[in-house]
Amino acid sequence: MNNIILIGMPGAGKSTIGVILAKALGYKFIDSDLLIQEQEGCLLKDIIEARGLEGLIAIEERVNASIKADHTVIATGGSVIYGERAMKHLKSIGTVVYIKLSYETIASRLGNIRQRGVVMRKGQTLENLYNERCPLYESYADIIIEAEGLGIEEVLEEIVLKIKQHRK
Repeated sequence: MNNIILIGMPGAGKSTIGVILAKALGYKFIDSDLLIQEQEGCLLKDIIEARGLEGLIAIEERVNASIKADHTVIATGGSVIYGERAMKHLKSIGTVVYIKLSYETIASRLGNIRQRGVVMRKGQTLENLYNERCPLYESYADIIIEAEGLGIEEVLEEIVLKIKQHRK
């Protein structure tokens, strides 16, 4: 299929880059976190409060596994990689692009992590989370974009270039 699925840590720029990438390619754009909020009628942090992390992960997996799209850039939530069914579905409908950044960059971008609805277990640090998720992102990615030190335009150029190479 011809969709582009963006994965990576919260703060990696998936939504920001996704919107611009969609415009540049003439694609549609879906932010799966917004899709979850729309379907559930509340914010991610409220879902975590009401149903806990497992509840959010289950909802996230269901929503992502049911996305039907064509010529669409899909920006996923950082925890999408915990849902095997969702990731298999996303890989089957498009090219999965991991926007990779250093822990230091992610930490400096995030600010108040709880406000963002970031999925973290009790007592877990951002660094633990980063170290836990990075191998998962890498395992699901068709393309890895080393975005450290790059501006948005440069990241876009890298994605477009690597997608063209990947789809040959």
